[in-house]
Parts: sequence; structure tokens; C-alpha cells
Amino acid sequence: MKLLIIVNCQNDFINGSLGFPKAEFIIDKIVDIIGNYDDIIFLNDVHENDYLDTFEGHALKTPHCIRGTSGQEVHDKLKKYLDRAHVIEKNTMPSYKLAEYLAENNKYDIVDICGVQSHMSVTANAIMVKSVLPNSLITVLKSCSESWDKALEAKAYNILNALQIEIK
Repeated sequence: MKLLIIVNCQNDFINGSLGFPKAEFIIDKIVDIIGNYDDIIFLNDVHENDYLDTFEGHALKTPHCIRGTSGQEVHDKLKKYLDRAHVIEKNTMPSYKLAEYLAENNKYDIVDICGVQSHMSVTANAIMVKSVLPNSLITVLKSCSESWDKALEAKAYNILNALQIEIK
């Protein structure tokens, strides 16, 4: 079975408080491929009002994806796929809930991962997926992922390759 994991494709990452121009361009690419998968997981960043008091909030200093705000919502072009997807909320870059879900539903031969902040959340979760599905083909879809820091993205992709996670 084939699984697509879509990371952080929420308004704040696309055109909100953490948005950047190139992020918008991957949404149509994700829409173009989403029908090729048996299952979809939306891995969504969700924070509470006290975000700036958290460890991540002290480091990042930009409130985003606050529960109940429009910034937390999945991008409009992807909302129509929510009814056939499993949605997992995370409050930090790697998601232990994703790892738990995949460990309990170990049925995927192919897992493709895409989304926003390829050098952070996409990378962290690709490693989490590899740890629970070591015999599955794990791929980060470069054409459907984006980062505001291309130098860090290139380094992250090199590390993922070294961990036997494909980049294509």
C-alpha cells in the first residue's frame, strides 16, 4: 500500500506568520499527486495560546498554527481531501503520534512525505517514519516540499539519503 504524508500544509506555513512565497507553489503539485495514494495523512502543527512560553516558542519567537485560528487550518486547496485522510496533530517538529499510528498500522510498502519546512518538520518526520517502518521505501518528494532555507534543506536531504531515505 502507498501512503502520502503531508506535513504542515497549513495557512500559517503557506501565507501566514511563517509563510514564504515558494510555499504556495507546492500546493498545486500536491493536489496533482494526491490521487495516486491508498491513504493520506495530514500531519498538522497545532499550538496553544501559550506557544511563546514553550521551548520551541522561545527559539522560534513566531506564534503560528494556534488552535482555533485560520492559520491552523489546512490550505483551502487541500481541505477537500480531509474527509479521506487521517489527521494527526503535532506540537513539535517530529511527531510521536505519527510513529505510534504507523507502528499500529504497519501496512505500507511505500511512504512518500512532502510539505513545508523540508529542513525541519519534513526531515524530522521522515526519520520517525523510517524508524517504525524500516523495510518500507521512504521517500521525501522534493518537488512537493519547500523550505525558506535552501542551504539547510540541501544538508537535510544529504542526511536523509545517508539514512536510506530517498529524495526524488
